[in-house]
Amino acid sequence: MIDNAQSSTTTEQNNLRTDALPNIRGRYSEASDLSKITWFRVGGSADIVFRPADLDDLSTFIAQKPKDLPVMVIGVGSNLLVRDGGIRGVVIRLLGPFAKVEIAGDRVIAGAGALDLTVAKQAAKANLTGLEFLSGIPGTIGGALRMNAGAYGGETKDVLIQATAVDPTGGIHKLTPDDIGYAYRSADLPPDWVFTEAFLQASAGDRAKIDARMAEIAEKRADSQPIRSRTGGSTFKNPGGTNPDGPKAWKLIDAAGCRGMKVGGAQCSEQHCNFLINTGEANAKDLEVLGEKIRESVQQKSGIILEWEIKRVGEDLK
Repeated sequence: MIDNAQSSTTTEQNNLRTDALPNIRGRYSEASDLSKITWFRVGGSADIVFRPADLDDLSTFIAQKPKDLPVMVIGVGSNLLVRDGGIRGVVIRLLGPFAKVEIAGDRVIAGAGALDLTVAKQAAKANLTGLEFLSGIPGTIGGALRMNAGAYGGETKDVLIQATAVDPTGGIHKLTPDDIGYAYRSADLPPDWVFTEAFLQASAGDRAKIDARMAEIAEKRADSQPIRSRTGGSTFKNPGGTNPDGPKAWKLIDAAGCRGMKVGGAQCSEQHCNFLINTGEANAKDLEVLGEKIRESVQQKSGIILEWEIKRVGEDLK
């Protein structure tokens, strides 16, 4: 299925034709404006967005697509900066059946498109504890699997039993955390593998205590982070990783005098200076330039080079 076009329609950027793509049961959309889905509300368009009908549809697409066709998966765009020139090739969005959450005893089976918060809430309804930390992560399970997302004392690798992923030939695999090769906010699995589902380990718990912990996390986020602004979550990785005594990105940024720094419509948050915000008039270039200025300032002040946690993708405007 193709939105608003016949299969012979071409995109303005590189004449990518949908009739050159595999026949699918899902949906192709052409020239999709990605600024509508990113939390920063900036960025250009994708040549094609593909919404697969199910796992088999996704596998078929990947197996039959042109070998040199660029493909990228985007969730809800929470930890993502799409550049102003947009993304060439096909963007995959895992919606519908990929957003389901099921409970199986003390395990939670979550599709890659399920919101982390939804997974935490469903676990709580089943009186399962151990996944409360997910309620503090703005994003989807697919993104959590890809970057070993963590917050408030928990990381994805700590609760992951098994993940399902599609390889670049369309093959479907069941992977353990060791197979994926997790480290702090990263995975060793090649970027062209597509996560589709996670089996997460929880344990029986007290509903009142679970709800209280999730309420505590929500309160901490509201008090310390600009969650009502157009932002993308933590901008830079903590150089100390999960070590509680290691250097924190926000402290280094603050010490370098970057709190409140602006470039165009982009600003380093006054509330939490490891967050960049779009004050309303920013474009992606403003945000990326501001991030690089912050990195330069921190390096000059402390000698530490901050590593981007936000994923920057796509092309600059030409």
